[in-house]
Amino acid sequence: MSRQIEKVEGLNIQLHGIDVAVIAHYAGGKNILTFDPEFVSMPADKRPVFTLRQLRDPDYLSKPQIRTDKIPPVLSNLLPEGALRELTAKALQCHVNNEFSILAYLGANLPGAIIAKPIKAGDLPAWALEQRLSTEPQQINVKHADTKFSLAGVQMKFSSSHLDGRYHIDQEISDDMWIIKTPSTVHKGVPVNEYTCMRLAEAAGADIPEIRLIKLNELEGLPSIKLPDEQYAYGIKRFDRNEKGRIHTEDFAQVFGLYPSDKYQRVNYEQLGRVLYQSSSERLKDIQQMARRLLINILLGNGDAHLKNWTLIYSDAYSPRLSPLYDVVFTSPYIENDSLALNMVGTKQWSEITMKHFELWAEKAGVPWVAIKPHLIDVMNLARKNWPEMLQELPMDTEHKDALKKHWKRLDIDFKLE
Repeated sequence: MSRQIEKVEGLNIQLHGIDVAVIAHYAGGKNILTFDPEFVSMPADKRPVFTLRQLRDPDYLSKPQIRTDKIPPVLSNLLPEGALRELTAKALQCHVNNEFSILAYLGANLPGAIIAKPIKAGDLPAWALEQRLSTEPQQINVKHADTKFSLAGVQMKFSSSHLDGRYHIDQEISDDMWIIKTPSTVHKGVPVNEYTCMRLAEAAGADIPEIRLIKLNELEGLPSIKLPDEQYAYGIKRFDRNEKGRIHTEDFAQVFGLYPSDKYQRVNYEQLGRVLYQSSSERLKDIQQMARRLLINILLGNGDAHLKNWTLIYSDAYSPRLSPLYDVVFTSPYIENDSLALNMVGTKQWSEITMKHFELWAEKAGVPWVAIKPHLIDVMNLARKNWPEMLQELPMDTEHKDALKKHWKRLDIDFKLE
C-alpha cells in the first residue's frame, strides 16, 4: 500500500559554521528538529554548545523534537514577538504561528550565533526524514527564505551598525553593532527611563554593555514610522557581536525549554539561580552578579526581568556565563500595581521583599548565603550613597523621577533608600 505524499521543506541549523541540526517542516504542520549525527558524535570537549540542555541532559542531542505549527522552544525564542511577529507573518502570508516560515525568512539575522539556511529540494538528508513514517516525503525548496518586504511602521527595536557617527539601521557594515530602541508611541519617555535605570544599575555594581542616548537624526535608514515628539532613542551595544563575528547566546526561556508565552510563569528566581550556579563556568561570580541584579530590579521597580531578560553567553563557544545586564526599565509608571516578573521565594511584591527573602533564595538556589550577603550590602551602600544625586542629573522625566523616589520609600526597611 503506497503512503500518502507529503511536501517537506528543510532548514540547516548552523553554529559557528558547524552543521548542528536540520529542521524539517511538513505540509501537515509538523516541525521536526533532528540533530546532525556528525555533531552528535563529536567529542563533547570539541563540540560547541548549542544549548545548555545538551550539557545537562546526556540524551538531549539523540532525541528528535517534534512540534505542530510552532518550532521547538530552543529555536522559537530566537523569533520576534508581538507586533513585529504579526507583521512578518502578514507579509509572508502565513499564520502567525507558522514559525518555520518566519525562521526561514529571518534565518541569517537571528540573535546570537545560530544561522538557519534553506536546504534545496533533494538535499534533505535521510536521517532528518526518519521520524515521519505515516507519509512519503516529497522535498520542495523553502518557500519564504528569500521573500523581501519592509517592516516600516511597526518595528520599534532595530539592529544597526555604527559607522562615521551614524547608526545604519538593519545593516551589518561595521563591527560596532547596536540595538536601537526608538521612543514608544504608547508610553512616555521610555528611552530616557531605560538609560537612567541602566546607569543607576551600573553604579550599584551591575555589569552592563556600553549604552547611549542617540538623537533620532543620527539614525540612517529609519523607516517612516510615526514617532512621538521625543529627542532620543536608546542604544545598547550588542554583546552577541564583536570584531570576530557572532557570539552564541541563549536566554533562560530556551534554557528551560519554554515558549516565550511562558516567560512570566512556570519558573521562579530560585530555579533560575540554581541552574546558573550549577552551570556557569564562573559560577560564584555569576550568582553574585545575579543577586545584585535581583536587588537592583527591586530598587528600580523593574517588573520586566522575565526569563527572556536573563541570558547565557558562550564567548568561547563552550563555557556558559551570565551575559551583561539589559532591558531594565522603571515599569511602575506604565503598568498599574506592577510587581516582579517572576516569583521570588513565594512573592512578587516589591514592598514585601526583605534580606530574609534573599537568604531563602540563596538557600533554594544552593548558594552559600555568606557568598551573597556582602554583595547585597554593597548594592545598598552604593545605591544610598550615589543614586539620589545621580538621579537628579540623569535624563529620566521628572514625574518618573518623583515616582521612583516614592517607590524607594515604600520598600521594606532593609532596602529603603531615602
